[in-house]
Amino acid sequence: MKINNISKLFCLTLFALTLLVGCAETTEDTPAVAEKEMQQEAQTPPELIVEAESFVDSKGDVTKEEDLVAISSSEDAWLAFDLNIPVSGRYVFSLQASSDVDSSTAWLEDYIDNKDDRTYNVTGSLPIAKTNIGQSTVDGSPLQKGLHKVRLHLKEGNIKVDKFKLRLLKEHQTTPKKMTQKTDGQEWKVVWADEFDGEGLPDTSKWTFDIGNWGWGNNELQYYTENRLENARQENGNLIIEARKNDMGQQWTSARLTTRGKVTFLYGRIEFRAKVPPQRGNWAAGWTLGDEYVDELSWPYCGEIDILESVGYEMDDETGNGKAHASVHCGAYYFKLGNQPTAVLDVENMHEAYHLYSVDWTPEGITAAVDGQEYFSYTDTSSDLAWPFGKAQNIILNLAMGGGWGGALGMDPDVETQQFLIDYVRVYAKQ
Repeated sequence: MKINNISKLFCLTLFALTLLVGCAETTEDTPAVAEKEMQQEAQTPPELIVEAESFVDSKGDVTKEEDLVAISSSEDAWLAFDLNIPVSGRYVFSLQASSDVDSSTAWLEDYIDNKDDRTYNVTGSLPIAKTNIGQSTVDGSPLQKGLHKVRLHLKEGNIKVDKFKLRLLKEHQTTPKKMTQKTDGQEWKVVWADEFDGEGLPDTSKWTFDIGNWGWGNNELQYYTENRLENARQENGNLIIEARKNDMGQQWTSARLTTRGKVTFLYGRIEFRAKVPPQRGNWAAGWTLGDEYVDELSWPYCGEIDILESVGYEMDDETGNGKAHASVHCGAYYFKLGNQPTAVLDVENMHEAYHLYSVDWTPEGITAAVDGQEYFSYTDTSSDLAWPFGKAQNIILNLAMGGGWGGALGMDPDVETQQFLIDYVRVYAKQ
């Protein structure tokens, strides 16, 4: 009797549990399902869809046709929009439009109300599909959270615009660690370095990849990739940044590494030992950019220090003899004002021999040198516009192709790859 009652109780309990499990599996509003849906929503990148008919101003012969805007493009036709960017970061820009000719192009101008009368092209020039509505896309446009007054510029032909989209590609990363170096003492001591002695991808505890092909403010041709060995790798004690032609469906691919999001620096000696490529079309650089940079409106007020810039067309392809450029950019001195502080040094065999490129950066000024030979100095600390260099900067290493400077004399048609080799990067403080 005791055994039978226990058996019945067990069966009833098991039946009740089965019902409960079945209900849990079929209920749509359980906490687990709701949490999963919230996680999926959180993982969906923010996207802004802008219908063409929502324009607030225009230039050119513009008419609205149902869900489209037709514009007969003059030399400078445009549609203006007010955009509220939800998150600071790099965006994918996609335009849906068509034209009656093959040569129509479009580009997006940001901050049309900027105080400096600058023109911020944040997409580069995109082709517009002929006849039927098609999509043109560019990656990496930098946009800061908040209101943006923009213009969509349209050139050549009778163009119909449906809409454009902005989808977050990579959220802007703030930098958690700041290193301030002493500059008074007896000798320089290394306080941060990457010797590139490993294999494979660069050390992601030290470097972040900038990505995209929006032209980088200079109409450059390359698509900067992320975590791709073909474009950035450690090999034989070097960091190799390699530009590759007709790669991944792009004109060029390459890499741009920055310490932003990892560590930022204030003062000290920054140096790197490197070989730069020859041949017309490349633009190799090791430099710093103010950690306050978020999008193009940040520059030049955030400050920039060019430790080395080298363009291939200035180098003798046989001897490797070329020119090293050092300069600074800030609100008081930059290209639009025509007063950019810069200096140039002839350097032998930049391609086959390693050279040491460095800056000494103190509260009193900045000097640049190649192999210990100083050739550039900047000491204007008189105002915030002239001296943003009392704030932290991030180190950047990149190899660009084409653009306003690298491509000034065109591209060597026979070049398929280019390599920028960096033996090490070191930051020193006085001890």
